[in-house]
Amino acid sequence: MASMDNTIVVTAMGTIVGDLGGLDSFVWVVSAFMVAEMAGMPIFGKLSDMYGRKRFFLFGSFVFMAGSALCGTASSIEQLSIYRAIQGIGGGALIPIAFTIIFDIFPLEKRGKISGLFGAVFGLSSIFGPLIGAYITDFISWHWVFYINLPLGLLSFILIAMFYQETKQHEKHHIDWFGAVTLVGAVVCLMFALELGGGTYAWDSSEILLLFCSAAVLFICFFLIERKVKEPIISFDMFKNRLFAGSTLVALFYGGTFISATIQIPIFVQGVYGDSATNSGLVLLPMMLGSVISAQLGGFLTTKMSYRKIMVISGFILVAGFSLLSTLNIDTPRLLLTVYMIVVGLGVGFSFSVLSMAAIHHFGPEQRGSATSTSNFVRSLGMTIGASIFGMIQKTHFSEQMQTFFKSADAAAIASADDANQILSSSRSSIPPDILNRITEALSNSIVHTFAWAVLPAAAALLLVFYMPNDRVNVSAKGK
Repeated sequence: MASMDNTIVVTAMGTIVGDLGGLDSFVWVVSAFMVAEMAGMPIFGKLSDMYGRKRFFLFGSFVFMAGSALCGTASSIEQLSIYRAIQGIGGGALIPIAFTIIFDIFPLEKRGKISGLFGAVFGLSSIFGPLIGAYITDFISWHWVFYINLPLGLLSFILIAMFYQETKQHEKHHIDWFGAVTLVGAVVCLMFALELGGGTYAWDSSEILLLFCSAAVLFICFFLIERKVKEPIISFDMFKNRLFAGSTLVALFYGGTFISATIQIPIFVQGVYGDSATNSGLVLLPMMLGSVISAQLGGFLTTKMSYRKIMVISGFILVAGFSLLSTLNIDTPRLLLTVYMIVVGLGVGFSFSVLSMAAIHHFGPEQRGSATSTSNFVRSLGMTIGASIFGMIQKTHFSEQMQTFFKSADAAAIASADDANQILSSSRSSIPPDILNRITEALSNSIVHTFAWAVLPAAAALLLVFYMPNDRVNVSAKGK
């Protein structure tokens, strides 16, 4: 459900923006979900250790479905962002608990295979998500891309409630509420500063400076709290383990990098190529298929190679994929774009299974929920910050390009407000050809410029892989 919802949204985003407006704010539809999801992960991870996985997995399913129903009724981009945050709260329970359940019920020698299959489940849902979402968007209404979660969610809810049996032995923990509040507050302040800076407010305005200062103060408070509380929301003791620290930091940069492709590519296909939502979904299909293949391959290889060697291969592929995306232009053939997306998908897919296994490799059942939720929390943090930063880069460069093409800030503002939204909708044919060509080129240049910046965190992730030790799954040491 969580994976399908992300891919359905990014495929339909062009149509949603064309209907509701808000090209300069569409990134919040993705970011709101991620912030809420990120806030819930460590909290629900520890609650599941204390009181059991099942009840909180069911709670997450219910909240996710409620958020989906509300999203289908949204009449503005602001409303949709708020309802997506409700969905995110549910996702914050679903994702870490699902991963933890896998490592609770499967023995060591089966975890590689199961982790690969689990990564493939996310990949397959990512494949069907764009296709289903694109079809519904084109032939019914984008509102129904959210309603599709309801029958799936209800089926999942019933099956889990009836057939999942869990152990009654759980560890008692204290929830670090102050740590959660300060960290989420810091991230929200940082996101607002990046989103509003250079547009709504000048970078040196008091509002933006206050947001940056608030983010810095809250981050400092968070670190001070984490050093003193008995059970911190993010345990720094876990980071003393090189495998956990390295895999978690790699996940941070992988999340921040990959989100730029999933958000920007559908906008590129609809805005630059002028395709429908269906075709933008088909463009994402090869990328998701590549991630399914490498996720399964990564899980299989964990018994043959070290985590580090697998991720070195993954890192080189990922850097190559984003380097190729940074060469796009308005004349790039669609087949070539498809090849680039496959490369990116192959690079990212390994991380779905390999990094999750590496994060819990040295931890027992009593810390498994916290280790899993912390790893997923940090990946979501990377995705959240990445969505804001890359959205800010794209928006700023698009505005600069519009001013260049239209020779004045006023003319660019008019064109940006009126016509930029229309090129993502069916009414783009009503735009005069000379204006349409200039806006299309400005949009293309801004997205490609964003991909060029995305190469940097991909390269940083590759460098961090070398910090990971050469640990691997040793199925012969079953007793250990």
